[in-house]
Amino acid sequence: MLASVTQRPTPHPTLYLIGDSTVNNNNAPQMGWGAALPAFFDTTRLHIVNRAKAGRSTRTFVSEQRWHQVDSLLRPGDFLLMQFGHNEGSVPDTTKAGRRGVLRGTGPETKELTWPDGHRETVHTYGWYLRQFVRGAKAKGAKPIIASMIPRNEWKDGKVVLADQDFGRWAAEVARQEGVPFIDLNGITAAKYNQLGPEKVKAFFPGDHTHTNAEGARLNAASVVDGIRAEKKIALNKYLRKG
Repeated sequence: MLASVTQRPTPHPTLYLIGDSTVNNNNAPQMGWGAALPAFFDTTRLHIVNRAKAGRSTRTFVSEQRWHQVDSLLRPGDFLLMQFGHNEGSVPDTTKAGRRGVLRGTGPETKELTWPDGHRETVHTYGWYLRQFVRGAKAKGAKPIIASMIPRNEWKDGKVVLADQDFGRWAAEVARQEGVPFIDLNGITAAKYNQLGPEKVKAFFPGDHTHTNAEGARLNAASVVDGIRAEKKIALNKYLRKG
């Protein structure tokens, strides 16, 4: 008589989040949207791991080996959702202000830096770093998703200032070139802010124009979900809570 074979259950996939403090922020009363995101998913079937880190840019996420750590964890069927852009804007150099900066755009341009201790660093464009995350995830059989950065509490002519001419546009460009889903988090959230108006939106930002409180984090997490639902090809849709 043949012994019965017990099949091992297929492990649940993991959604890894990478980004900056707007995704992961433990400086209460501020909260990143990554902390609010699990409420929208069936976490009995999908694990969510927030590996975003305050103050990081695409460049420092790589140079500090944070990407290496996440990359080592990725397994086939996992998801990688990335949102960067808030810390990339300074001119890249070895000063405290410039250590996070990247070259603008999505091209192959580089800048060579020599740090005071003698080690050299090649700085790339914002798009180059995003491609490393995308291609690394694909190589592991994971599914990468690019999101544009949430808007800051900045207004011009009664409308929220968008990032659609720089980091938001470049994020969309890389997603298109690499054939991966794109969530226009900048535009989706800005539309909600515009509807609410400056006074109500101001209440989401205790202390500065970048970091939201818990209410703002929930709104931004809902925008992430709106972007997922709008793209039916994103496999994360099957893990969303109903309603």
